[in-house]
Amino acid sequence: MLIDILRLLLFPALMAFAASSDLLTMTISNRLSLALAAGFFLLVLATGMSLAAVGWHLVAALLVLAVAFGFFSLGWIGGGDAKLAAATALWFGFDYLLAYLVYASLLGGVLTLLLLQFRRLPLPGLLARQPWIRRLHEKEAGVPYGIALAAAAMLIYPQTGWMPGGWMPGMGLAALR
Repeated sequence: MLIDILRLLLFPALMAFAASSDLLTMTISNRLSLALAAGFFLLVLATGMSLAAVGWHLVAALLVLAVAFGFFSLGWIGGGDAKLAAATALWFGFDYLLAYLVYASLLGGVLTLLLLQFRRLPLPGLLARQPWIRRLHEKEAGVPYGIALAAAAMLIYPQTGWMPGGWMPGMGLAALR
């Protein structure tokens, strides 16, 4: 029962924190990415995921980390975004990685377009008193892409075996019966 509670709450709570942190401060803490990784390994131990499956999840995370840091070096995304994407890939492995990246790209595009439009409008006085809204409104400011990454993760997560009673990569097809 405790494991089911962790599977239901840990990942979603950390994703909500990542999105809100990026929205309010334009940063995603290294501790958050480390907490996601630690949570993954805790649940791996608790659920008995096979060593081969864990290995493939690690390969997916390292691949995403390498590509995302390439994007970071080009100035396309922030370092926190790169680490959040890699930590999320660790949870999803290759089974759900493509869907996650497609959702993140689409949601990130929509978020960017909405922010560009928001930045063209004058900021009402009431909103201008909020530092985080002023920061979002600055034309030179970046895009809090962690919001899109977290939203995409939350769209994919219910489909994964991390949900109680669901199929998990590495469990084998017998778990479906």
